[in-house]
Amino acid sequence: MRLLLAALGTMLILNGCATSRYAEVWHKKPHLTGPPGAGPLASAEQSLTRAMHEERAKPLVALGDCLEALQSTSDELKRNSANATAIRDYNFGVSRVFQIIHDAQLDPWTQPLSVPTTGGDFVLTYEPDPRPEWNPALYEFTPADEFDVGGKYVTERTTRDGIGAPIVAVEREASKDRREKLAPSRIFRTVTAIAQFHGRRCVLEFYDPLDQESVSFYGRTVPLAADFTVPLAVMLQQTDPGKHELWRVLNPEKYADSAAIERLQPYNPKKTVVLVIHGLKDSQATWTPMINKLRSDPVIRKHYQFWFYSYPTGYPFPYSAAILREELDEVEKQFPRLKPMVVIGHSMGGCISRLLLTDSGDQLWMKIFGRPPDEVQLLPKTREYFRQELFFRHRPEIGRVIFIASPLRGSNMASGFIGQLATLIIREPTLSSQASQEMLRATKVREEELKPKRRANSVDSLSPKSRFLNAINTLPMTPGVPYHTIIGDRGRGDSPSSSDGVVPYWSSHMNGAKTENIVPSNHSAHQNPQAIDDVMQILKRYAK
Repeated sequence: MRLLLAALGTMLILNGCATSRYAEVWHKKPHLTGPPGAGPLASAEQSLTRAMHEERAKPLVALGDCLEALQSTSDELKRNSANATAIRDYNFGVSRVFQIIHDAQLDPWTQPLSVPTTGGDFVLTYEPDPRPEWNPALYEFTPADEFDVGGKYVTERTTRDGIGAPIVAVEREASKDRREKLAPSRIFRTVTAIAQFHGRRCVLEFYDPLDQESVSFYGRTVPLAADFTVPLAVMLQQTDPGKHELWRVLNPEKYADSAAIERLQPYNPKKTVVLVIHGLKDSQATWTPMINKLRSDPVIRKHYQFWFYSYPTGYPFPYSAAILREELDEVEKQFPRLKPMVVIGHSMGGCISRLLLTDSGDQLWMKIFGRPPDEVQLLPKTREYFRQELFFRHRPEIGRVIFIASPLRGSNMASGFIGQLATLIIREPTLSSQASQEMLRATKVREEELKPKRRANSVDSLSPKSRFLNAINTLPMTPGVPYHTIIGDRGRGDSPSSSDGVVPYWSSHMNGAKTENIVPSNHSAHQNPQAIDDVMQILKRYAK
């Protein structure tokens, strides 16, 4: 039992300390802040206050008060679109419309909704979008101003001032064809809504603030408001990817279906994909601080879209790379005009990324087996297993790679005592175990190498003694694909003798890197502010 607990501790060390409370979301009662308005705005604010008091008992009456207030604030904004008080009241009013729709379960999406008021009925409807994923009937909408957020990965709230109500859009039902769409099982979207009046007809319009910086509002182009953080925080809290991180190490085969590329936003062919790949005992959640910060920059928003590759990290990383190549094949089918993508790999994710930049030929096979494939006796399924791992070409869709704290030549922590402890608890898939035993029988090995009776697991595959790791580092990188390295030194300034506490400098350093940046960070360098800024500068420098 002591060894088991120690091994569990090892997993946490290699992960760089994890917690399940990556995001915390609290509901709050929103209210207008700042000095009150004058004239028509004062009357509008009174209507909004009244609506908030009556929305549960009389939702249609409350909705009518909101629409009356919105029409008044819209008239003020037609006269002066820069009126800060009118913008505040207008945005608050649009948010309350969505709050009432949500709380009272009203439906203006399948047919226009008639809203009675003392001044006559309003008709509430929306501007349809030809893209099926923008059908509002598919989502539940909650105003972002109803949330306070925090947690380990949510320390900064990224917003943009402007017209409109930032909204969290959550898909009502899990998608049955998410794998075909390269999308999460349930979509969480960043949306901004505005309302424009045509007489007594109020039309709600939806915009993606990641794609649009401004919007046409009664004939004028004005900045579009946004909250980029709250949808990420809500997604993290509701999906809680941290709860499976350790189990995806201990029993990867059980979570095999979780290996997938997924989009964080609707696909935009004009933007370059940034594909992020996490490390050992981690999940896509680990990229939240970086993505949240990068999205705060308008240049990044204009030129880039974010996807992630998540996988069970108990698999040896060459096998995870083989799965990724299959996922990239599916990407190519769905998005054949994809711009050359940027890949960012942290820790073991960097080792996976390394395999995207290499043509193996038969060299890996020969270095491991010592004989051509037709001279090695293997079961058909084992031969196919090693074919996927050992024979591959560089991926032409990759245009640039950023390696962060990556043990490209291994980490001594993955060998010796820690590696032995890890093998006590990591359950290997049957095919992988059988493939290992066949490989050991088919190659010339010392007797002690046969003793483990198992396939090298994900921790072993990061050892400096790993056969695969040593073999891959003898192969050249594909010419013409630039790469960068970001390396932690824990603030000691002692490179090249430095270490981030898990990976030493000599393992992360790469000759031929376009840039190499040393940051004062532990192994979680991808969450270090200086490293995030380095990534931002690289992306902005090469934005197209």
